[in-house]
Amino acid sequence: MKLSMAINYSGGFKEAAQRVVELEKAGLDVVWIAEAYSFDAISQVGYLAAITERVEIGTGILNVYSRTAALMAMTAAGCDHVSDGRFILGLGASGPQVIEGFHGVPYEKPMVRIKEYIEACRQIWAREQKFEFHGQTVNVPLPEGEGTGLGKPLKLINHPVRKDIPIWWASLMGLSVTATAQHANGWLPIFFDPEKFHNVWGDELKAGLAKRDPALGQLEISAGGMLAIDDKIDDEARHKILDFARPNAALYIGGMGARDKNFYNTICQKYGYVQEAIDIQDLYLEGKKDEAAARVPAQMLENSNLVGSKSYIKERLAAFKEAGVTILSVNPVGGDAVKQIETLRELLD
Repeated sequence: MKLSMAINYSGGFKEAAQRVVELEKAGLDVVWIAEAYSFDAISQVGYLAAITERVEIGTGILNVYSRTAALMAMTAAGCDHVSDGRFILGLGASGPQVIEGFHGVPYEKPMVRIKEYIEACRQIWAREQKFEFHGQTVNVPLPEGEGTGLGKPLKLINHPVRKDIPIWWASLMGLSVTATAQHANGWLPIFFDPEKFHNVWGDELKAGLAKRDPALGQLEISAGGMLAIDDKIDDEARHKILDFARPNAALYIGGMGARDKNFYNTICQKYGYVQEAIDIQDLYLEGKKDEAAARVPAQMLENSNLVGSKSYIKERLAAFKEAGVTILSVNPVGGDAVKQIETLRELLD
């Protein structure tokens, strides 16, 4: 199992990048860079590629509306080139608030669009023929009657470092999860509970894996949460640390999307926390954010994070591994981050 962490888009990138350099030496394997509607992720990928040696650098995530399919493939090939084959292309759909409100692009056919981007990227990287793709969301070259009529199929000029750059999909629900299991190299879920995830995504994952091309190999999964390892952490201390995760969980479960279309709220309900999910959303939308955070289920927080003594963490690691997690994504909050990663690496090894 590899170890990863995410760099937040809210600020302090250069400080975080230096932290990655230190954590790479301690055993960190992957770093994920978010984008949202902040600074772009790609410039940060290049920066990290220049100052690190071994760690893989992934986007967590790039949305498939703000870049054309060809530009996405070019960008990934470029990042893989400057990092000497250490890039991971993490894709997602984002949401209509960002796509239509910030990028001014209609939020249409998100699942189909990601599937077609995956196929288009792999075609471009392979360079077996000039790029030509006529799908529902990707139509290249433009058909007769659109544009100037001068467009023609082209082939990527450069030979990519790898023709099989890993593509990860941050899917949330339903058919998108099925498509992820069928087409992507890896899956980036949220609120992943290794004991209960089958209640939320089990049927969809099974359906997708049944149609998966064996050449893609195992579907990799990245999941995890806050990390605090200390033998002094008892049950009471664990819950106090886990309380730090409440505001962010309440934001997603209560405040993301519309009242009748919040996938994070649906995930919470599918885990069995139906009334809690309803209460969190009601309270959050009424502006009672603290009360909403207090309603986040303690068991949900405990199962999806890694906070406790070494023996307790070893048990949780076994659960994540049994669930198929291949990249454990953590956010060290307990004291020295380097020491936390070193300790976790020792427990895994």
